[in-house]
Amino acid sequence: MCTICGCGQGETKIEGDAHTHEHPHSHEHTHADGTTHSHAHPHDHDHTHEHAHGLHYGLGPAHAHAPGLSQARMVQIEQDILGQNSRYANANRQRFAEQGQFAINLVSSPGSGKTTLLVETIRRLGTSVPLVVIEGDQQTSCDADRIRATGAQALQVNTGKGCHLDAHMIGHALEKLTLADDSLVLIENVGNLVCPAAFDLGEAHKVVILSVTEGEDKPLKYPDMFHAADLMILNKIDLLPHLNFDVPKCIEYARRVNPKLEVMLLSATHGEGMDTWLTWLKNGVTASRETRKNSIAALTRRVAEMETQLATQ
Repeated sequence: MCTICGCGQGETKIEGDAHTHEHPHSHEHTHADGTTHSHAHPHDHDHTHEHAHGLHYGLGPAHAHAPGLSQARMVQIEQDILGQNSRYANANRQRFAEQGQFAINLVSSPGSGKTTLLVETIRRLGTSVPLVVIEGDQQTSCDADRIRATGAQALQVNTGKGCHLDAHMIGHALEKLTLADDSLVLIENVGNLVCPAAFDLGEAHKVVILSVTEGEDKPLKYPDMFHAADLMILNKIDLLPHLNFDVPKCIEYARRVNPKLEVMLLSATHGEGMDTWLTWLKNGVTASRETRKNSIAALTRRVAEMETQLATQ
């Protein structure tokens, strides 16, 4: 079990693979006699803390609780897992930069409207921006099928028992996709407001989508996700007349967690706010293209300088 998020050691299946990829989150050693043991330690203190209004399992250095593991061991395992993930994420990030690709990681709870937003985004962008979509779900290819119905290239990643995508999965997916230089890479993460917050995929931005049907207190209940995001999209605003949802309070809660958080209000189904969202995406694509162009120009100048130096020697 993952001591970061509690997800199981499932099998990851990427469309087109003849095999599955294991992404283990626990650490076990096998001895010469064939026996195994994990890095579990007995409780070194009581993990249950009573408060006036209930029990709190998020105290201690690990900010989490796992039976059989000390806080120190949990912190060590988390550092090991996230350190390995960061190495894969940096490789993805370098790949995106070299190819001028703008990658974003869409995160939310299930049912917030991520896939509908992607479908409408693809429809409105048309052929103006080359793009690919990586879909993350525990099972089925339902969302990837919806994306492919628009004519866009999409790849499904099924995480099995896993509750989030990681950078290694994204690296495998990129190998199977045909990505044009200067394109848009849209990653739809597994529906979960907890675990994806900790895993860098190499993306330029995390975009958290919050449906107005979920309640304005979500940023306070799930602060790590809103702290990790650069943009919050309040989706399904066409339903506001039928709900008791306080938009200013929601934004205040979100910026209490992350003062730099950008906020957009939109309805993917009715179109309100979509132009602002598309402009944000196009600006990101343009910036990535310019960064790649400048890098190529700098490299060209450097090569020319070296050739000049060699010629004068």
